[in-house]
Amino acid sequence: MQIYGFNKLTLLDYPGHLAAILFLGGCNMKCPFCQNASLVLNPTAQLPIPEEEVFALLEKRKNLLEGVCISGGEPTLYPDLPAFIKKIKHLGYKVKLDTNGLNPSMIKALVNDKLIDYIAIDIKNSKENYSQTCGIPYIDISKLEESVTYLLSSSLEYEFRTTVIKELHTENDMLAIGQWIQGAKAYYLQSYKDSGDIIRPGLHGHSKETLTQFTTLLAPYVEHVALRGVD
Repeated sequence: MQIYGFNKLTLLDYPGHLAAILFLGGCNMKCPFCQNASLVLNPTAQLPIPEEEVFALLEKRKNLLEGVCISGGEPTLYPDLPAFIKKIKHLGYKVKLDTNGLNPSMIKALVNDKLIDYIAIDIKNSKENYSQTCGIPYIDISKLEESVTYLLSSSLEYEFRTTVIKELHTENDMLAIGQWIQGAKAYYLQSYKDSGDIIRPGLHGHSKETLTQFTTLLAPYVEHVALRGVD
């Protein structure tokens, strides 16, 4: 497993749980607003963190931490992800997966084998504007649609989320997303901030007022819609 980032404590990434978060390298999208550009564009430019080091710390902190978030990049690109998660579960941790949803077969396998306890799928934009938002021309999002449909009928804890960009997301886009994921349990609008490790610098977040208006627009479609990362 190519681990390129390891945050030993997060209070934000796994709702309701103290957790560590792992960042895996590589992605099949090139979102211009990605906050982990180095992990997406050139992960091998940095040395991976040995698995032994990660598991030694998880073993040491298992009486403090409750969960482990696996993020990226895109974790489902790794065929050995299930075996890796089994090692984490063996230590007694809950596992949350962050994914772009393009690998529904992997998601279903992880759920069926009870290897994940929570999943967050990034909805990049409305279907018609997905290509420009994920940085892949002519992308086929049918696999993502399969993942969304699967989760909408699943008992697994999940959330959908969108990082909202002034240059990429309009009110019509948000309305279209709401209609797409209608009936979802939870949907979070994340405020965009330039971390300095961005694929395409120069983008901007919407104002808090506009984001709040978007939540009102989305409320009829989703059980719980809220802002995240808004000052």
